Amino acid sequence: MTIRDWPEQERPREKLLTKGAAYLSDAELLAIFLRTGVKGVSALDLARSLLKHFGGLRGILESGLSEFCLQRGLGPCKYAQLQAVQELAQRHLLENLQREDTLTSVRLSRLYVKSKLRACHREVFLCLFLDSQHRVIAQEELFQGSIDSAAVYPREVLSRAFYHNATALIFAHNHPSGVAEPSEADIAITRRLKSALDLVDIKTLDHLVVGDGAVTSMAERGWL
Repeated sequence: MTIRDWPEQERPREKLLTKGAAYLSDAELLAIFLRTGVKGVSALDLARSLLKHFGGLRGILESGLSEFCLQRGLGPCKYAQLQAVQELAQRHLLENLQREDTLTSVRLSRLYVKSKLRACHREVFLCLFLDSQHRVIAQEELFQGSIDSAAVYPREVLSRAFYHNATALIFAHNHPSGVAEPSEADIAITRRLKSALDLVDIKTLDHLVVGDGAVTSMAERGWL
């Protein structure tokens, strides 16, 4: 029996339209994305199988092209669609940050940097450039590599802040180890950057360290 043969109220797409996406399970949401199953297997059963294989939605979303395409019912087209969905979600978060005061939208700021950095296999140093109302003007990934060994140049940060006419900055970087605890090197470079920015009246609002499931704020720790 295919999904089309089910009662209408039990079909994932119709259920979403009548009740909303929040009422659907991970498998039902994934089935809508897949659209069709494979021979003898409905889209929902295929979705359940994929969730089991990858260990959940996160495993599917963060899988590489070759691993993704090895699974039944998946291929380069589906992979491209999934990457596009993730990018749309990140851009939606960024647009919201561009409209709101980041100091009153701390949760949104953390969601954004987590979505950008959590799956990175190398350390990435991200800057959010803010206007005088603390709304995001732009975001840039300025440096890659371990902060212990790859220099984070205050001069480059200042240059980009001037380019965007920013009055405040939020830094963020990830720890591929999954541990969100700031290191001594993290604290040291944050203080160097803050000192340089203070000289030109640009505020350093926070430095967020992204781990596997947590985000640590240096501002909340009183280190700024």
